[in-house]
Amino acid sequence: MSENQDPIRCEIHGQVGVLTIDRPKTLNALDVATLLALEAGLTRLEENAAVRAIVITGSGQRAFVAGGDIADLDSRQGLAHYREFAEIIHRVFRRFELCDKPTIGAINGWALGGGTELLLTFDIRLVAEEAKLGLPEITLGLFPGAGGTQRIIRQISPCQARMLMFTGDQITAAEAVALGLCNRAVPRETLMTEALALAERIARKSPLTLKLLKRTLRDGADMPLAGALAHEQAMIGLVLDSADAHEGCRAFMEKRSARFEGH
Repeated sequence: MSENQDPIRCEIHGQVGVLTIDRPKTLNALDVATLLALEAGLTRLEENAAVRAIVITGSGQRAFVAGGDIADLDSRQGLAHYREFAEIIHRVFRRFELCDKPTIGAINGWALGGGTELLLTFDIRLVAEEAKLGLPEITLGLFPGAGGTQRIIRQISPCQARMLMFTGDQITAAEAVALGLCNRAVPRETLMTEALALAERIARKSPLTLKLLKRTLRDGADMPLAGALAHEQAMIGLVLDSADAHEGCRAFMEKRSARFEGH
């Protein structure tokens, strides 16, 4: 990739959008320009009604996102970092977390530091068998500052999350699956094929129901159980007002495939 090329490739394959972080010479490190391009690519896919699921991956054979630029980190002071880079990376990562369309990470290589923090924002994560994951910031006298401390502690066992952050150790794809950080480890050569096939399966479901399901799961996770159950009750009521819900029921009774239109 030349310096003039966009650091993010945004492609559409039928009902599936694909975002590729395309900076192989820097192991797909996340700088401000890359983050802004990633945000723009996500916006494009979110606004395209034909796209029903989104796959995110990295270019090259070595890294998904191998972290940040250490020299750049060393050059920063706290207030400027807070107001500039940190503000942008938090906003962009939150955009992925709030995306109403299902997101699937195809983790093709090292996902270290910001790479692991980014994958924590995806709904589903497939990981190449050769990949390594980790939050090594503590070895630099830092800690994960792009949402990693808060997301990982909510997604895996707190004692396992602390182990990863306190030691900075890298873990294998198999270990990431065992911890619940990823869904499945697959051979690198079939990673994108499997990620696209999974995205296509999900894209055949009702996009409206998926949107409301994602919101129910996301919002309910931050509520006490009683409030979350009331929220679920209200959201399933909205689903039953949709044409898709009745199309799905009728298709089942008529023994045919449902044709979901998203309304």
